[in-house]
Amino acid sequence: MNNVILMGRLTREPEVRFTTGDNAMAIARYTLAVDRRFTRRNDDGGQNADFISCVAFGKSGEFAQNYFHKGTKVVVRGRIQTGSYTNKDGQKVYTTDVVVEDQEFAESKKAASGSAGVEDTGFINVPDDADDEPLPWGA
Repeated sequence: MNNVILMGRLTREPEVRFTTGDNAMAIARYTLAVDRRFTRRNDDGGQNADFISCVAFGKSGEFAQNYFHKGTKVVVRGRIQTGSYTNKDGQKVYTTDVVVEDQEFAESKKAASGSAGVEDTGFINVPDDADDEPLPWGA
């Protein structure tokens, strides 16, 4: 089984290209910075994230183009695909990408816009000086 789930932030704006022909299709490439869950004890302050290349096709690619931006926190589900090609210098280059099958936002727009420190619990904030009226069904 080849299945991967990642959560991270985009390191830059998605790079989007379109295929040519009658059925043009979007191909979006972006890189996710994924924090490592554990670090070594003697960590000298080095890299604590992995940078994973992702590619999204069709509607998923268009979605990435329209809504994903540098710093956006997303969850991606897909499969790992490896490949290789020969570059212009004649050297063989090996690639590893996550082919996106599903992608979604991992935080609210409010949280992403810098409301750090404000927890969104989904409940309405009631001021401390609000009247202590009984609940409508009795208490």
